[in-house]
Amino acid sequence: MTVREILVGLACGVLFGVGLAVSQMINPAKVLGFLDVAGDWDPSLALVLASAVAVSTLAFRAIGRRPRPLFAARFDLPTRKDVDARLVSGTAVFGVGWGLVGFCPGPALAALALGRWQPTVFVAAMLAGMALYRVSTGRAAGGAPPASTRPAD
Repeated sequence: MTVREILVGLACGVLFGVGLAVSQMINPAKVLGFLDVAGDWDPSLALVLASAVAVSTLAFRAIGRRPRPLFAARFDLPTRKDVDARLVSGTAVFGVGWGLVGFCPGPALAALALGRWQPTVFVAAMLAGMALYRVSTGRAAGGAPPASTRPAD
C-alpha cells in the first residue's frame, strides 16, 4: 500500500466519521429512536439513510464507467450475487445487535472519539467476535477462507 492510498483512505475515513457524527448516527439513543417504529419513532435518520443510498447509487453508476479507480490499481467490488444461510444469519445478527445497543461498526468506531465507555465496550466485543469467527472458521487475520471451505463463485 502506498502513502497516497493510506492518506486517501484516512481522508475518506475522517469524512465518513464526521458525517456519522453530524447525522448523530453515533448516538445510540437517536438510532434506537429511529428503530422503534412501534413506539416513539424518530424518523429523522430516514433522511440520512436515503441520502446514503442516493450517493451510493450515483457513485456506483459513475465508477462503472471508469477503467480503474483514481487512487487504486483496480476496483475491489463483490462478485457473488447469491443469498445463502451465512449471509442471512450474519445480517440477522447485525440487525439484532444494532437494535439492542444502537451501535453498528462504523458509528461505534467514530464514537470512540467521544471517550465514553459504551462504544469502547461495543468495539471490544465486536473485535472479540471477529477473532472468534476467524478461529472457528480457520481463517487467518485478513485472509481468505481455506480453499476447502471457500464457497464457489
